[in-house]
Amino acid sequence: MADLKNLKGISEADKKLLAEAEEWLGAEPTKMGPVKNIFWGNIKEDFYFPYPQTDAREQAECDQLLARLDDYLKREHPAVQIDQEQEIPQWVIRKLFDLGVLGMTIPKEFGGLGMGITSYNRVLERIGQSCGSTAVLVSAHQSIGCKAVMLFGNDEQKKNWLPHLAKDWVSAFCLSEPNVGCDAGGQETFFERDGDYYVVTGEKKWATSGAISGLFTVMAREKTPDGKGKISALVLHPWMDGVDIFSKNRSKMSIRGTWQARIRFNQVRVHKSHLLGKEGRGLQIALSCLNYGRCTLSAGMLGGARTAMDQSIKWTQTRFQFQAPLADKELVRVRIARMAAHCYAMDAILYMTTGMLDRHDDDIQVETAICKVFCSEFGYRVANDALQIMGGESIMTENQVERIFRDSRINLIVEGANEVMQNYIFGYGGKQLAEMMVGIKDRVTWEGSGNDSEGFAAKLSRIFSNALRPAIMSRALPLATEVFLGIRKKSATVRNISPELKPFADRIGRLIAEITYQFKAMSYQYQVEILKRQSVQARIADAAILAHAYLCTLAKLDHDLKAHAGNGVGDAEFQRDKAAAVHFFDLAEREIESKFRELYLNADDTMLTAADAAMAYTASLPNSDFVIPERSPIAKGTGRHVKQDGIKQFPGEKWSGLPHQPKKGDLLKGEPANV
Repeated sequence: MADLKNLKGISEADKKLLAEAEEWLGAEPTKMGPVKNIFWGNIKEDFYFPYPQTDAREQAECDQLLARLDDYLKREHPAVQIDQEQEIPQWVIRKLFDLGVLGMTIPKEFGGLGMGITSYNRVLERIGQSCGSTAVLVSAHQSIGCKAVMLFGNDEQKKNWLPHLAKDWVSAFCLSEPNVGCDAGGQETFFERDGDYYVVTGEKKWATSGAISGLFTVMAREKTPDGKGKISALVLHPWMDGVDIFSKNRSKMSIRGTWQARIRFNQVRVHKSHLLGKEGRGLQIALSCLNYGRCTLSAGMLGGARTAMDQSIKWTQTRFQFQAPLADKELVRVRIARMAAHCYAMDAILYMTTGMLDRHDDDIQVETAICKVFCSEFGYRVANDALQIMGGESIMTENQVERIFRDSRINLIVEGANEVMQNYIFGYGGKQLAEMMVGIKDRVTWEGSGNDSEGFAAKLSRIFSNALRPAIMSRALPLATEVFLGIRKKSATVRNISPELKPFADRIGRLIAEITYQFKAMSYQYQVEILKRQSVQARIADAAILAHAYLCTLAKLDHDLKAHAGNGVGDAEFQRDKAAAVHFFDLAEREIESKFRELYLNADDTMLTAADAAMAYTASLPNSDFVIPERSPIAKGTGRHVKQDGIKQFPGEKWSGLPHQPKKGDLLKGEPANV
C-alpha cells in the first residue's frame, strides 16, 4: 500500500502528524476490525453475530455482586452529599474495596475477583445509575490506573502491586499535562538516566484520584538533545522524594465528587524495576489502557441515561397539564421514544465492544473510540431530553436528573474530545482504504505519485506495465467506476439473522455501500486537502459511527428475539426494547442520510468566513480580560487573574501516609528502601 505521507502537496506539518500517529498506533493489524470493513463497504458478519455473551458462571457471580452493590447504593451511598461536598468519603472507598468492586478485574491470584470486561462494565453501569462521581473513581482506578500493571507488568510487579490495588490502593493515570490534553504525544514530563534510576521531572494535570492514590502510572519522555526521546511508562508512588501533590482538586461543574490532582515531579528517582513494559512504548501502553477506559466511561453514561429516562417518563405519566398527562402530548412522546431508542443502542454498542475486548479481538481501537463517542453524545442527548420533559422540577437538586445532566457533559470532552475522535475515526478507520486508493493512483494515472522528474516515456511505461497486472486492475476498475461513474458497489449483506429483521439488514447494507462511495468520492474531490477539511471528515465519521451502532443494535435485537423465541408478547420490557430498536434504525438511517447530504449542501464556506471574522474581532480585545491557557506558547501570563472567592479550594499538602501505606517488604527486587 502507498504511504500517505508521500501525497503530492502534503504539508510538512501534516507529514509530521501522520508519522507521529503511525508511531503511536504501531503496525497495522493483519485482520481489519469491523469499522474498517465498513469503510471498505463490507459487513464482517462474524464480528457482530451472534451478539457476545458472558460465560454463565461469571454472569452468575456478577449478578451476585450486582445484588450486593445495588443494596449498598440504595441504602447507604451518599450521592447527593458527594456532589454537594465535592468529595468521596474514605468510608465509601473502603466499602467499594470490601465489596470487591475496586478489584473486580484483577486476577483472583492477586486478591481480585478475576472478572471480565463485560461484567466490569455491568457494575460501572449500575454505579452510573446512582452516582457519576463514584463511577469515574472506579473507572479511573481499574480501567486506566492499574490496567497498565495488569497488561504490561512483569511477574514481580504484579505480585507486589496488584494485591494492594485490589484491596487498599487507589491508583491514578498520569498522562495529561498543562500543555498536553488530546495531544498525548506532546509529553513534556521527562526522565534522565542515572545508573539504575530514571530521574523524572515534570508536571501532571487532571490526574483523577491522584491525591488519594498509592500508585501512579506516569508517562514521561526520555530527555535527548533533539527533544525527540521516546515516551515510557513508569510507576511512581506518592511517598517518593520529590513528588509534590500541590493541588488535590479544583471545584467544577461535572463529577464534582472526583478529585483531579496536579502533581509535580521534582527530580524523582525511580528505580528501573518500576518500568512498565519496554522503554519507548509508553504511548502504546496508554492507548491500550484507554481502550478500556472508553468503555467504562460509556457504561457510566448508559447508567445515568437509564435513570434519567425512567424518571422523566414516570414524571410525564403522572404530571397533568390541560387536564391530561404530559405523556399524551406528541412532542413529549417524541422525546420518550428517542430516549428509549438511544438507550437501547448505547447498551448494544457498549456490550458489543466489551465482548470484543473479552474475546481479545486484535483491531478494535476504532471500535472503542466509537463506543466512547456514541455513548457520550447520545447519553447527553438522553439527559437533555429528560431535563426538558420534566420541566422546572428537573433542575432541582434532590431530583437527580440535573446532576446526571451535569455529569454527562464532561464525557464529551474527556478520554479524547469527540471532535478529535471524529477525525481519528475517519483517519484511522479509512487509512488502509486511502492507502489502496493512493497506490492505484500512483500506478495507473498520468499524474502518478507526482514525481516531477518522471518523463513522458517513463509515465507510459509505468501505466501500461501496471495495466497488465490483474492484482492492480481488479481494484482499479471498480474504484474508477465508483469515483468517476458514481456506480456504487454491491450492498453488503447479513445472512444469519432472524427473518423479520432481514429488511433492516438490507437497509444498513445499502447505507454502508454509500459510506464507502462517499469516502472515495470526497477523497478524490479534495485530494490532499482532505487532511485539513475536518468538517468533511466528521460527516463521514458520523455516518460510520451510526452504521456501526446500527449493526450492534441489529445484532442485539436478533439475540433478544431468539432468546424470547416468540414468547415475549406479555413482556413489557422486551416490547419496549424491540420498539426502541426499530425506532433507532429509522433515526440512524435519517441521520446518516443527512450526513451524506451535508457533504454537498452545507454552509462550510460562510462558516469559515464567519469564524475568521469572529476570531479577528476577539484578537483585537486585550488578553487581560480573559482566561488564557497557563502554558500558552504565545500568551503565557497575559490573561486576567481569576478570583477564587467563594469557590471551595483543595490545596495540596505533603503526603503523610494513608491507612494503606505500603511497607518496606513490598519493595521490588533491587529497589532500595525509600519509604
